[in-house]
Amino acid sequence: MSARDGSGLSRRLDRPVVLVGLMGAGKSTVGRRLARRLGLPFVDSDAAIEDAAGLTAGEVFERYGEADFRDGERRLVARLLDGGVRIIATGGGAYVNAQTRRLLNEKAITIWLDAPTDLLAERTARRPETRPLLNKGDRAEILQSLIEQRRPNYAEAHIRVVSQGGSHSDVVETIIAEMNRFLDAR
Repeated sequence: MSARDGSGLSRRLDRPVVLVGLMGAGKSTVGRRLARRLGLPFVDSDAAIEDAAGLTAGEVFERYGEADFRDGERRLVARLLDGGVRIIATGGGAYVNAQTRRLLNEKAITIWLDAPTDLLAERTARRPETRPLLNKGDRAEILQSLIEQRRPNYAEAHIRVVSQGGSHSDVVETIIAEMNRFLDAR
């Protein structure tokens, strides 16, 4: 057990842990902190797409359209799952794709980071150029519509963690507690 992982959780994991949820839910920030806390590698799927394409995820999305973007994202996520035990943050729409969702639920522990619309709107306003879906109208209305559409998909995740905008450290500790409960029940 690492000194940082007081729960012994990292030794219990036999598969990747994947954070899913809407843009702005904190998947990347919380994912980095969770990985550091557990002594595991961290991968952000959007950053991996950017590395592979030489474009931002938003540019790939705009240039090639959502269908091609999601297909490439699905293939990338499949490769990331084969990389051993690690923490992976996915793009907001990755888990909506039925094939990707099935693959993630079979080969990883999936955690839905759920946050209220007002918090998502506040967080996504910080870097609007990276959020092509939100650049076509009222940010809060679009986010509310997206959560209503995607909630049934996100609800298929193994674990749901609600983030109310408190500290990221608190969210990490909640995730660790929920993962231990999940593993104990398996």
